[in-house]
Amino acid sequence: MGIIKRPALTEKSQAMQEKGKYVFVVELTANKIEIAKEVKKMYGVDVQDVQTMRQIGKVKSKSTRTKVTSGRTSTIKKAIVTVAAGEVIDFYQGI
Repeated sequence: MGIIKRPALTEKSQAMQEKGKYVFVVELTANKIEIAKEVKKMYGVDVQDVQTMRQIGKVKSKSTRTKVTSGRTSTIKKAIVTVAAGEVIDFYQGI
């Protein structure tokens, strides 16, 4: 898929879709211009605005019988894409 890894389908992102905002998980190195071009190419919609955020990975640990193992979850980048009024992205098309 390139820059866009997958749509983030959570309860909060589903509520934002009613306002014309869609959430995607994107590559860490992607910028707003690249994200807007990729969404326009993939879904054929007019992109008005792109907001990005980085979600830093958490430190997690678990106890086993012999020791405590710790590690870190992955850092991800999310993009909130606002499309033009009246346009809709259908994630469930072709299922």
